[in-house]
Amino acid sequence: MRVLLIHSDYLKYQTKNKTRIAEELREDQKEGYFTDSLVVFTAVEAEDEEKPQEIVQNVVKEIEDVFSKIKAENIVIYPYAHLSSSLSSPDTAKSVLMEMEKELKNKGYEVARAPFGWYKSFEVSCKGHPLSELSRTVTTQKIPQKPEEGEKEESQWYILDEGKLISPEDFKFENEELRKLTMYELGKTESSGKEPPHVKLMREKDLADYEPSADVGHLRWYPKGRLIRDLLSDYVYLLVTEEGAMPVETPIMYDLADDAIRVHAEKFGERQYRMGNNKKELMLRYACCFGAFRVLSDSFLTWKNLPARIYELSTYSFRMEKKGEVVGLKRLRGFTMPDLHTVCRNLEQSLEEFDRQIDMCLQTGVDLQVNYEVIFRATADFYDKYQEWMHQAARKIGKPVLMEILPERKHYWISKMDFAAIDYLGRPIENPTVQIDVESGERFGITYLEENEEEGYPIIIHCSPTGSIERVICSLLEKTAIEMNEKAPMLPVWLSPTQIRVLPVTENHLDFALEVARKLKDQNIRVDVDDRGERVGKKIRNAAQEWVPYVAVIGDNEVESGNLTINIRKTKEKKTTDLEGLVAMVREETKNMPFRALPLPLLLSQRIAF
Repeated sequence: MRVLLIHSDYLKYQTKNKTRIAEELREDQKEGYFTDSLVVFTAVEAEDEEKPQEIVQNVVKEIEDVFSKIKAENIVIYPYAHLSSSLSSPDTAKSVLMEMEKELKNKGYEVARAPFGWYKSFEVSCKGHPLSELSRTVTTQKIPQKPEEGEKEESQWYILDEGKLISPEDFKFENEELRKLTMYELGKTESSGKEPPHVKLMREKDLADYEPSADVGHLRWYPKGRLIRDLLSDYVYLLVTEEGAMPVETPIMYDLADDAIRVHAEKFGERQYRMGNNKKELMLRYACCFGAFRVLSDSFLTWKNLPARIYELSTYSFRMEKKGEVVGLKRLRGFTMPDLHTVCRNLEQSLEEFDRQIDMCLQTGVDLQVNYEVIFRATADFYDKYQEWMHQAARKIGKPVLMEILPERKHYWISKMDFAAIDYLGRPIENPTVQIDVESGERFGITYLEENEEEGYPIIIHCSPTGSIERVICSLLEKTAIEMNEKAPMLPVWLSPTQIRVLPVTENHLDFALEVARKLKDQNIRVDVDDRGERVGKKIRNAAQEWVPYVAVIGDNEVESGNLTINIRKTKEKKTTDLEGLVAMVREETKNMPFRALPLPLLLSQRIAF
């Protein structure tokens, strides 16, 4: 069963037309108006038909749990088949919905149920707090009993600074971005309701835009944006292969009949994209774990091979993010994820590998010129045993970090480090991550041969050295919005679509400008020429609007002397240099970074407007 739980200011509906499977209307079901309600949009699925009573019991427990937290006045059960593509029979659905209503009423709740099988007009107003929109996938599996009031343990939060754990309430924040991250993680950040500035920038700079003909959260990419994505993908490829990673490619969809895949997928809950037919239920991957683990389980590994690193760039991964959460490049339903999986012999080897991968993640912040704040997470058992290692690993960050200590393991990992940039609105953008996975080796049947010829299950390190490529671009654009009052916004030169723009003052200078551009292009520099019949001042302003790092103005003096007058965006300087000097400037800014050619016509007059 799929349910979407909305804490609403109000819900109102009116029945319109009946379908062939419609139930007979009670008088109180023809229309309804409810305030301060927990609205339970519900889709009963084919797999629920085997044990409908267990489904009713489990969904009622979920509803009670949410209801107790939000303190609504009533519950409205609303049939909503659109939540699933694998629906039960109409008779089962009606029976389950009626039993839900009956069970909740027997427990003393004020409950209403919208009729099944009727076309209805409806309006719902969501309250907008953190628990006001929740989705759940309910199965027949038994839900563990919750501890009695007062027994429930929650995560403990600290600031780890120079080996000392300090309560966030007692810590004196000198780093405003760490304070913002901490407030967000502790649930103390108020929503501004504003659109993050990168959404406007991605359109304004002709990088990407929403695709209205696709599912929400899928973008169209224009040549400049595609170039930046490709360069970032090349960058991660070079980074991980330098560390000995072996690139692979695996399918984007998997059969949930595979027990290991189904159990691993269920840990991701309702955020899965599912599809299928009468014979198979398939899931679109949300990361490269499934394919990588299947490759590893079919491989012969010995202790001599470890650590072994498998890398894949998933274009695309899919996550069924809530519609209201999807925004720009920060949260998408289809995205590009660099995924590195490292098979380690034991926990000690995994800690050594973790240390190496922290260094790799930190290097991406340097190369991308993005500041990361860090959350270090671990179970209480792991922290007690490896406290010294965790404190030493945190020192690599070079500044205080936020630490979460979980009372027990809830996920496949026992420790992880998350790196986040902070956006213009003070919210984290999840970027690199490193995780110690103690479950997947055994679950997927990945084994290696020990020295004594006994088989063992490995520890697996999950790492995305940058996080999703789209979020990297999001971080870069948000950074420019934050710094806009202090300096000219721009991307790193190695990621700038046009690195040098050549501006002929008049048509008489065009031939020399083209000669300069050809020589720069031969040096693997992305260069273009503004040959349009505009005044040079306007051409300079246009280049500034496109964040071009270097602008070379070509007039009579430049043609006669062979030197170039350069406007440097980063320093706001104007400098005279020869061609070799200009090439050297770009080389210094792009050293050791990947290069791809300009994917647009050399002449601006030949370009189309997207």
